[in-house]
Amino acid sequence: MIEVGSSVFWRGTLALVIGSFMIFANVYITQPLLPMIANEFDITPLQASGSFTITTLTLGISLLFYGPISDALGRKGIMVMTMVGITLTTLCLSLVHNYETLLALRGLQGFFLAGLPAIAVAYLGDEYTPEALLVAVGLYISGNTLGGIGGRLIGGFVGEWLGFSAAFGVMSAISFVCLLAFFFLLPKSQHFEPKPLRVGHIVSNMKSHLQNRRLVISYFIGGFSFFIFINQYSYVTFVIEGAPYNLTAKYVGLLFLTYLSGTLGSAISGKLAKRLSQPYIMVLGTSIFIVGSCVTLGNSLWAIIAGLLINSFGFFLCHSTTSGFVSRNAKHSKASASSLYLVFYYLGASLGGFYLDPFWQMNGWTGVIMGSWLILGLVILAELSLIKDHRRSAMVEKLG
Repeated sequence: MIEVGSSVFWRGTLALVIGSFMIFANVYITQPLLPMIANEFDITPLQASGSFTITTLTLGISLLFYGPISDALGRKGIMVMTMVGITLTTLCLSLVHNYETLLALRGLQGFFLAGLPAIAVAYLGDEYTPEALLVAVGLYISGNTLGGIGGRLIGGFVGEWLGFSAAFGVMSAISFVCLLAFFFLLPKSQHFEPKPLRVGHIVSNMKSHLQNRRLVISYFIGGFSFFIFINQYSYVTFVIEGAPYNLTAKYVGLLFLTYLSGTLGSAISGKLAKRLSQPYIMVLGTSIFIVGSCVTLGNSLWAIIAGLLINSFGFFLCHSTTSGFVSRNAKHSKASASSLYLVFYYLGASLGGFYLDPFWQMNGWTGVIMGSWLILGLVILAELSLIKDHRRSAMVEKLG
């Protein structure tokens, strides 16, 4: 098994960080372009956000496919093949001239984008020691944040300079470089144990995961946290693009540098887990997220930036911890359990915009934050129930 600090640990973890960067740069490249897409195709903000939500929707659904397939056929090969698919669809996106084709390709891209997120944590669970897993998951998810930042910066700067088609062209070239690095850096699986691919077995695994109370609550926490977090970013692009800020696409892209605090939150989650139980860290992360949402209501661009920095730190602290919690508490078929978590996670991203849109229509950004607090309050309650469960288990273990 791979130990923390070894050369193979850093090589494998770097490969997954690079792969994670590629995946999430492709997912989020359209987000700073939403006002531009709305103007280009003469559509509403909610319709323009479809170029993002269609990707997260197909990504989320496809996770149900990749987890069981990788449990049977292996990890690395599937991740590499899906990264090839991403590179090709991104190249095709640079050639589109109508919104319907853009949506169709973004939907197809979501299918390929699901491969690595569905399998990466399971790969770590197979090959890394428990201590190494905690550290590596935090670093891997920090790659998510770097990808989110990178994709949005590419979209914002290249989109404003040369148009959104050129942004996809640049992204396809970057994706190809990431694919090569991933292929050569990631060690081959040494401890993977294949399981027969049987539909009945897959359904049984999913049913078993959904009967695991800890996993179901974790799925709820991850899904509804992302439900709010990512869609706040979608609506804030229209806030800062309009009066009194009137920022152009490249400056909208720069706003997503606030994700850097999320990179820090992900990176330290593993270290905190050595001192605190994971449910306590989840509550801490969500509480920080709620505070940050409040800060964004200040009447200045700096208040929005500060609030988003706080939000990002809190959300990714919670998300990386919850992701690791799922892997540790899955009794079998870890890839399937992780995939199911991400299904909830990305379905949340796809549906959150529809939930927040009435709040946006009624009271603008203030309405979005009020709608956010309602959901985050429910997330806190779910996390508190995990703390109660943890205390009960500790007491039983002590008495036993």
